[in-house]
Order: sequence, then C-alpha cells, then structure tokens
Amino acid sequence: MRKGKRREDEAASTDHQVMGAHPEEAPQVVTLTAEDAEDASGKRAKGSHARQGQAAYIQKSARMRKILIAIIILLVLLLVGAGVLGWQLYQTARNTAVQQTQIAEIEATTNADQAMKDTSATTSKKTTVPDLVGLLGKSQDEAIQALSHGARVSSAVEVNEEGNPIRMEVRVALTEEPADSRGGTPTVLLSLNEGGAIIRAGYTSSTSSLGYGSLSFSDAVTNESIVEKTLDEAGLAVPEGSAKLPEDKMQYSTYASDGTTLTKESFTFSGTGTANGAEVPWSSTLTYDYSMANATGNLVDTIRTILVYVGM
Repeated sequence: MRKGKRREDEAASTDHQVMGAHPEEAPQVVTLTAEDAEDASGKRAKGSHARQGQAAYIQKSARMRKILIAIIILLVLLLVGAGVLGWQLYQTARNTAVQQTQIAEIEATTNADQAMKDTSATTSKKTTVPDLVGLLGKSQDEAIQALSHGARVSSAVEVNEEGNPIRMEVRVALTEEPADSRGGTPTVLLSLNEGGAIIRAGYTSSTSSLGYGSLSFSDAVTNESIVEKTLDEAGLAVPEGSAKLPEDKMQYSTYASDGTTLTKESFTFSGTGTANGAEVPWSSTLTYDYSMANATGNLVDTIRTILVYVGM
C-alpha cells in the first residue's frame, strides 16, 4: 500500500514540475473574429478594384494617344496638301505673269515696228495741197484746168437755201494723186455763187498723204500745227497757234455706248489769214475715226483726215 501511494505522489509531483517548469511554452490558440475576417476580405476586394481601375485608365490613355496621333497625322497631311496647292498656285501665277509680260513685249515690239513702218512710209509727202486761194473768183472749168493732176468732177449738187450765197457744191477728185487706202483720193471742194464764180475752195486728204505719221489727235494739232501748215500750203498765211483745242476733251471726243471706248475725235477750227495783202476767212476740220482700229485692235488702222476751206 505504501509503495502504491508513493508512486502516486511521485507521479503527481512530476506532473506538477512539468507544468510549472516552462509555463510560456504552452501552445496558444488564435481565434479570428468576424470583424477580422471582414477586414481581410475588404482589403482583397479593394486591391482587385484598384487593379481594374488602373487597367481602364491605361486603356483610355492608349485610346487618347491613338486619337492624338491620328489628328497630328491629319494636320500634317493638310499642311502638306496646302503647301503643294500653294506651290502650284504660285507656279501658275508666275507662269501667267511671264506669259503676260512676253505678250506685252511682243505687242509693244509689233506696235513699235508698225509705227516705224507707218512713219517711214509717210515722212515723204505723197500729195501737195493745191493753191486754194488762187481758185477763188474762177469758174469751175478754169479751176479744173488750173488744178490739173487728173482733176475730174465726181459730183455736183445744187444748193437752194435762203440767205446762202452758195448755189452749187462741186467735188473734184484729183485722180492722178496717189490714193490712200484709208483716206481715199485727195479731193477739191468748190462752192460757186449764182454767177458761177468760186467763192470758197476746200481740200480734203488723209494726213498720211500729207506726210504726217501716227500722231495723236492733240499732238497733230498742238505740236505739229497740222492745220496751220496745210492752210499755208493752200496759199493762206495763218499765224502758228491759231488752231487750238478746247481744254475739255469731251468737246471733240465721241465714245461708244459703253462710255469708255473712243470711236472718234473731231473738231472744227476757224479764223482768218492773209493772202495777197487781203484778209481771208478759213476753217478746218481734223477727224480721227477709230472704228476700224477698235475692230482690229491696231491704232494704225485709224482713219485720219483733214479738211481745209478758204474764202467766205
């Protein structure tokens, strides 16, 4: 009995030593609460959403880059196209300007050559103004004989106007004088009174036949004194500067219906001169007809004529 009790006491003592010797080495049991489980689950969920949001942002950024690249490419293409178009327009304008310059130069050269030809062809006189003053007082037959140069009556018209001393107007063509393609044949105009005597004598011809080139209307009157020189040839002394154009060009200019195309320049001058110590009235009409020149586009085709009268 004592041996049995001693063994029980030893066993109990051993158990007590084992349990009391290293109390910290006893295993611990950790128990998770519901809140801890929820926090862990929430963290996993939040991490998943963050990854999804990041992926969406990356995709959106990629799309924006593609769109920007496409826009940049489009702008570059537009700039290149605009540059090509601008270059083509520049080349076209440049070629047009060059062509216009060449055409202008050709026209200027052609006109200059034509003007030189026209001037050289008319610097020498083709006809001479007859002595009109010497015809005054003569009969028609006497005048024709004095004129010679193939003088031939081309028309005779009776005049019956009250108060007008002229009773017959006779046109005498000088057929042996060189005819002008524009101004026609030089012609003498005789005005006879009731007794058959010449009281006014006139002459008409192209200015080129008288030795005048392609002068402008104002130059022919002002600078070349075409009226005074023609009257002087006709036997009447007229002071230089007697023929003066009005300051207003509209008084001697005629325009087409468009208001800008000049069709004719014409003006009649008048005054008195001296012949054989006597004072004799005179009149002169200078006419530039641009009808044919407007049609051909060449001023050389202008019909330039002068008419002078002495007497009455």
